[in-house]
This record gives sequence, structure tokens and C-alpha cells, in this order.
Amino acid sequence: MHTPVTIIGAGLGGLTLARVLHVHAIPVTVYEADSSPSARAQGGLLDIHDYNGQLALEEAGLTDEFRAVVLPGRQALRVLDTDGTVLLDQPDDGTGGRPEVQRGDLRQVLLDSLPAGTVRWGHKVSGARSLGDGRHEVTFADGGTVVTGLLVGADGAWSRVRPLLSCATPEYIGKSVVETYLFDSGSRHPAAAKAVGGGMLLAPSPGKEIFAHREKDDTLHAYVGLARPRDWFAAVDFADPAAATARIAREFEGWAPELTALITDSDVAPVLRSLYALPTGHRWDRVPGVTLLGDAAHLSAPNGEGANLAMLDGAELGAAIAAHPGDVETALTAYERAMFPRSAESATDEMPGLDSAGNTAQGLVDLVTEHSG
Repeated sequence: MHTPVTIIGAGLGGLTLARVLHVHAIPVTVYEADSSPSARAQGGLLDIHDYNGQLALEEAGLTDEFRAVVLPGRQALRVLDTDGTVLLDQPDDGTGGRPEVQRGDLRQVLLDSLPAGTVRWGHKVSGARSLGDGRHEVTFADGGTVVTGLLVGADGAWSRVRPLLSCATPEYIGKSVVETYLFDSGSRHPAAAKAVGGGMLLAPSPGKEIFAHREKDDTLHAYVGLARPRDWFAAVDFADPAAATARIAREFEGWAPELTALITDSDVAPVLRSLYALPTGHRWDRVPGVTLLGDAAHLSAPNGEGANLAMLDGAELGAAIAAHPGDVETALTAYERAMFPRSAESATDEMPGLDSAGNTAQGLVDLVTEHSG
């Protein structure tokens, strides 16, 4: 017999878990706060790695469906100095292990692989409590409740399930990013489009950086990073898009115009994303009937691994549950024993911090060259 599984959160990790459980004919329900799959934008490009994210999709039996939504050519990489000098220009030769997909497309692949009704939309969790004997009660914002035999928190940075296991809370990492979009870039923003190239652009500098991706439909999606305290960003009036854009752009005075155009020429209002992380090596003692995956378990500074780790968490947890029918605690113990060190190792990033003197274009090129050599 298998205990039905209750998952909170229909992100990539929660859906991967749901899919693996479905493959093994284990009953599962996913509760998601969003009212529908299209209730909000699903973010930009993700590079799905052959050593974690792709393994998860293989476990889920979705490799072909994943390959069908990969965007060709997007593994190309350019590194530019602040004056626009191109220090690295790597084409996508099709042999890399990190193909790029739109997050929304990948999420839809996972949703399409589940039976209708698996995801219950519009269920925002307000809290959860233990009932003893490994059972928990989840309360929703509308006053409804559900009692679970196995509860999985896949509900991200501000998880409502985490307090059942840990008192840790995410802390600001000293850096935020401002997101911008430039549409129809080839015809409307040619200089910025040329700078970005066919895949990803990186333009690092101590205390500030510009990353950008070429997404579907010739869209440039930029992430403008600044190492500033929260108070600094609070003083920027993001309710006034023109004023906010001008204020952010001023921090990049003297940079090449094709780079600053990724800020000043945005076709949408700039969006502030403050970045938080849980303590590196975050773990908890085994609590019967509940566990966490993805950002709920190990939120860290962005390093390209978050979505991949969440999916691998989901796949491994699903496989562990399937391997131990009727023995939930053995399954959860095995899952956590592997997940804890993996997530701690991933969070220990060898890249120099944003505010480091080593966060330069040449330093990044040296690092890339060393790893590809």
C-alpha cells in the first residue's frame, strides 16, 4: 500500500515529484496558490543540466517531450567588458550539456503529463500543523483544510510547510536584480541584440553586472544586478517606471551604450527582484510524514542550479517513495540523506561574489577557459 502524497506548490520540483509518483501509480494531489497555469508569468530561460535536471526528466519519462521544447542555439555565450569589448564569444555547437528552455514551456510539459485534476488551482496555503502519528493538517486561505498522510513542501522561498521542520528563514543576500525585456530586438533594438548574440550575455563588474538571454520571438530578457542594501532599492520609486529606469541606469554610467540599452530601452516597466537565501547546509531532524524540496529546502543565491536541483529533488523523492511502499519514513530518510549534502555543495559557488574585486569580465573568461580546458 502507498500513502497518498500531498504536495504544496506546482513549480517544477513539485510537478516532477507528482509525475514520478504518477508513473509509479501512487496517488498524489498538488495544491497551488495560482488560480490557473497562466495566472502569472513563469520566468525566463533555464539551462537544464545533463547531471541533474535532465536525469530528473528521464526518471519522469519525459526526455522526448523536454527535447521538443529546447530552444536551439541558446547555449551560445558572450562575455563583454563594460566598454563593450567582446572577451569571449562561444557559439552553440550543439554538443553542450545545458540546453535552454523557457520555464513556462517546461512547466507545461510537466502539467500535460499529469491526469486532469491532479493540480488543484487557487489553493493558497495559510498554515500547516501536526496532528501526530505523521499526519498533518493544511489550512488554506479560504478556510478549507486537508489532512495528509505524507506532506511535501514544494512551495518555494517563503514555504508555509517549512516551519513544521525548521525555524530557518531566508535572509537578503545583499544583492537584487532588476528585470527588463526588449521585444523584437533584431528590428527595434539592433545594437543590444548584437551585443547579446544568439544565447546569453554576461557583463560583470565589481558591485554590478548585466546578464541577458535571447528568448523566444527575438525577445531579450535582461537581469541587471546590483550589490546594494534593501534600503537603497526602497528609495527607488518603482511605481514610476521612467524614474526607476533612470536611477538604475545611472549606476552604469560610462558603460557601453549597447549594454545600457538593456536597461534604458526596456519595453516593460523594470521589475525589482530582491534575492534571499537560506543558510548554506540548511537541514532538519526527521519529522514523521513531512519533507521539503527545492527552494523550500535549500534556497540559495542564483547560480543556475535552482530549478535543476528542485526537479532532481522531486524525481529522487518520488523514486524513494516508490521503492519503499508502506514505509514512508525509510523513503524520506533516504531522500534527505542524499539531498542535504547535494544542496550544500551546490550552494558553495566558486564564482566570485558580485561585490568582489574579482567579478570582472576577464576573471569570468579565465574561469570559463579553465573549466573548458
